[in-house]
Amino acid sequence: MRKVLLIQPSTSRLNNLVRILESRGYHVEIAESFRRGIALIADVDSFGSDLVSVIVGWPTQDSDRDFKALTNKLREHVVSHLAVLLMSESMSSSAVGWLKHRKRSALLLWSDYSEVPDALGRLLDPHRQRRVNFLEELADHHLRVLFVDDSPTVRIAFRRLLMKHGFLVETAATVAEGYARALESQFDIAIIDYFMPEQNGTALVAKLKANPATQSIMSAVITGTYSDTVINDSLVAGAVECIFKSEAKELFLTRIASMARAIVDRKSIDNERRRLEGILSSVGDGVYGVDTAGIIQFANPAALEILGFTSEDQLVGSSAYELFHSRHEDGSRMQMDTCFLSQCYSSGNQVAGWQTSFWSRSGRVLPVECTVYPLEINGARQGSVVAFRDVSARKILEEELRWQATHDSLTKLANRSHFEDELEQEVHRLKRGDQISALLFVDLDRFKYINDTAGHVAGDRLLVEVANRLRKRLRMSDSLARIGGDEYAIILRNVRAESVVTTAEQFRLSLEDAPFIHEGKQYIISATIGIALMDRHTPAPGEAMANADIACHLAKAEGRNRVHVFSQEGDERVAMDMELGWSARLKQALKHDHFELIFQPIVNTSQIDFDQLPAEEGGLWQKAKSGEFQEFETLLRLRDPDGKLIAPDAFLPTAERFNLMRQIDQWVIDRAFSELGHAVEQGLNLRISINLSEQSIVHPQSVTYIADRLKHHDIDGSRVTFEIAETRAMSHMDVFADVVIALKRLGCRCGLDDFGTGFASFTHLRRLDIDYLKIDGTYLKTNNS
Repeated sequence: MRKVLLIQPSTSRLNNLVRILESRGYHVEIAESFRRGIALIADVDSFGSDLVSVIVGWPTQDSDRDFKALTNKLREHVVSHLAVLLMSESMSSSAVGWLKHRKRSALLLWSDYSEVPDALGRLLDPHRQRRVNFLEELADHHLRVLFVDDSPTVRIAFRRLLMKHGFLVETAATVAEGYARALESQFDIAIIDYFMPEQNGTALVAKLKANPATQSIMSAVITGTYSDTVINDSLVAGAVECIFKSEAKELFLTRIASMARAIVDRKSIDNERRRLEGILSSVGDGVYGVDTAGIIQFANPAALEILGFTSEDQLVGSSAYELFHSRHEDGSRMQMDTCFLSQCYSSGNQVAGWQTSFWSRSGRVLPVECTVYPLEINGARQGSVVAFRDVSARKILEEELRWQATHDSLTKLANRSHFEDELEQEVHRLKRGDQISALLFVDLDRFKYINDTAGHVAGDRLLVEVANRLRKRLRMSDSLARIGGDEYAIILRNVRAESVVTTAEQFRLSLEDAPFIHEGKQYIISATIGIALMDRHTPAPGEAMANADIACHLAKAEGRNRVHVFSQEGDERVAMDMELGWSARLKQALKHDHFELIFQPIVNTSQIDFDQLPAEEGGLWQKAKSGEFQEFETLLRLRDPDGKLIAPDAFLPTAERFNLMRQIDQWVIDRAFSELGHAVEQGLNLRISINLSEQSIVHPQSVTYIADRLKHHDIDGSRVTFEIAETRAMSHMDVFADVVIALKRLGCRCGLDDFGTGFASFTHLRRLDIDYLKIDGTYLKTNNS
């Protein structure tokens, strides 16, 4: 078995080489450090005759003491029979120098690591003849050849020969015809007969060379006469080869292969040059190069544009320091010996993400971020390449993002998060004195009606107008924010307790004074305002928020469009009987399973015998078990302590307000799937529909939960339909569309409920892969009238 000792500290590279070598029949011994490699080579006899080669990873820094000891060890006579293959990042001059003093050794770049087995094969069997067929290698390049000869039989013979070896060939019979073909098409090689009736082939060679459109064509003259004159005329005209028709085909093909290889290499170099130029030109960052003295050698278009120059000539040959980075951001001049970039140019340091200032040609300061790369050519440092970007826009964007994080994009008011920060600061401030401030919750009345009937655009306009009206009544010291859909909050700093209600009434009346007008229709705006007074005894911002919220709810319960000041003594008890009490009841219902499901059949009314309806609630579900009905809508009820079933209208608004809807939806889904699973086990072919709340739609884990429950209860997704109310869906169109797609992948059907009550149109429906609409009755009445 042929063994190879692989000495390379990089684990990833070790794995790649081991895989390749073992696939070619080698057994690989590994040394993951140079010191370990020395020890194994010193004990080379332990390998017997099986060890045939050592592969060493040449480090980028070859000053390592253990590495030097290893290279010295490999030069010793006792291991001279071993083939040594060096793997290097580049053609390191030190590695090449080492190879000169050791036989049976070679260097291979890491970028060509897949060729390691072939390189080893050449080292182990230096006398093996490895036939290289250049023409086979060149076949993939599809080089185009123009063959010009006045003899039809010669044209046919050589055309066949060339095409057989992968060339694309066109022929011509005269100089004029050949020149016309060259102008019409792109050719790489022209093979031209010397002796032709009208003009010698050298005339065509000269024409091709003289025309910029054809001068890249590499020409060869072919002749049947060996003559110094013919050869001389051909080369003088611009031909690179003189080929004889009588010579062997193999020699002819070898000559053409040599020309083709030169063309391919030239194309490769040109393509690489164009690629690098294209990259440099297309890079959005500015890039310039300097020598070690900081003199600019080149600059890309982005650098010119950023710095305000129109031509590269305006920079090349000038000092980068003097042109654009000799001053600080405030305009004061910095000394060159203290300029960080100038120091990098001279020292060759590599630096990433350096923040500094450049000065444009017009004298404008530019905040920039630079990365400096040392430029080395053939191992010698020639200067530095600097990539930089103008980060002015980024700084502006950062400011915008900070603003967006703290403000409502629609009304431009502070958002809830920012408002809560301000409220926290205000509560802390009040603790240091005897001042009083007030927190106002402003909740629009009947906003949903306007939003649903006049449309989403009208709703947005109304929110903006309300924000503007409230803003006009603010003092400089007050704060206003939009904290919810149609809810605003105000901090009134340093007020008198007896004047707070009057001030709040002024805010309320400012909304009521003038109607909101949209598309010629007038809408009366009114708002309910809850007030919580704050002083040094206010324990925390959350307490103030809760008190203002309670006051607002109590004001709504009293008839809306009014102001209520929170009273610690009485309002808390009243609130517990309202929504806050409901919140506790709902949490208890979830915990102790006090919810119940009612299954309402979905049938064609023409199929119902209204004279024979079952009297008991849920009776139709029992009929379903006998196969009479196929599809049912899932309805939720809450069982109160007295055993009475409470309709969802009484508790779902509170559930939404306290973010309990997703938990309730999960309870419904799990219980409904369980009931459906039992029915299917009994052989019933049933389907159910379930309503999803807005909170479930926007939650990223809702679809995952549904998929888990389908699997848990062994239910086919086609048995389940999910319905979403139009007004909820359209508020989150993009998210809803994604949810519909995800549910459909589970096999579920999707419907849009209450269509016509919100701002949806049939145009919106094109974006949704829904199965049906449930059109609201008011929509039908409106459109039938």
